[in-house]
Amino acid sequence: MKKTLTTLLFAGVAAAAQADMVTQPVAYDIDGDAFEGMLVYDGSISEARPGLLMVPNWMGVTERAAEKAYRAAGSEYVVFIADMYGKDIRPKDADEASKAASFVRNDRALQRHRVNAALEVFKAQTDQVALDTDKMAAIGFCFGGGTVLELARSGTDIGGVVSFHGNLDTPNAEDAKAIKTSVLVLHGADDPYVPVEQVQAFEQEMRDAKVDWQLTSYGGAVHSFTDPTAAIPGQAEYHPLVAERSFAAMHLFLRERLAE
Repeated sequence: MKKTLTTLLFAGVAAAAQADMVTQPVAYDIDGDAFEGMLVYDGSISEARPGLLMVPNWMGVTERAAEKAYRAAGSEYVVFIADMYGKDIRPKDADEASKAASFVRNDRALQRHRVNAALEVFKAQTDQVALDTDKMAAIGFCFGGGTVLELARSGTDIGGVVSFHGNLDTPNAEDAKAIKTSVLVLHGADDPYVPVEQVQAFEQEMRDAKVDWQLTSYGGAVHSFTDPTAAIPGQAEYHPLVAERSFAAMHLFLRERLAE
């Protein structure tokens, strides 16, 4: 079943009233367990477009995640929102989200397995939407930002990965030597959940592994700077200007990485 939204709920997106945002649930299976992700795309475009695998924040697959996917992708990409928890796990609040996200983060092999499985499901959606499977990248927000970095560390050959205010730590920095793609990290300089020491360790990890990487640190920004609902001063807070700058940086990076 397809669902079309005619109004984009993110402020600052031009011509939102004319948007033809389609959201389409996609059921899939991982090792016998049921999962359900979501395709998000502009239904007015018929040409095949590159694909963005998106791992949302710790709240998982939600309508709000779909709105963010459309804000990020617009008419330029097809997005598949990965389900990292399972179809029956849909957090209702921060406590439930923390529990679900921690379960996955505490098992990096599981985290990598699930995000790679979602990528393969996404590639198989060419019968549902015009998708150029030769041009695929991944983006993630908060928990999802850390997840797409683990996707890269797993050695998956993809066009690029972009982390928005994600965690940067990993149990084994040596895994970065398996990275085959380019990495862009968009980070809030004052993010209390990703301290300077973690940023420095990540930078050293990337240098040691000789990865093609970039890290942009936005002054005055904390965690969740792209999330209009984030409102914990000094900790997790929306920053409209930085949000726009970070999406612009993502587009420049992906256009380069996915160019013909």
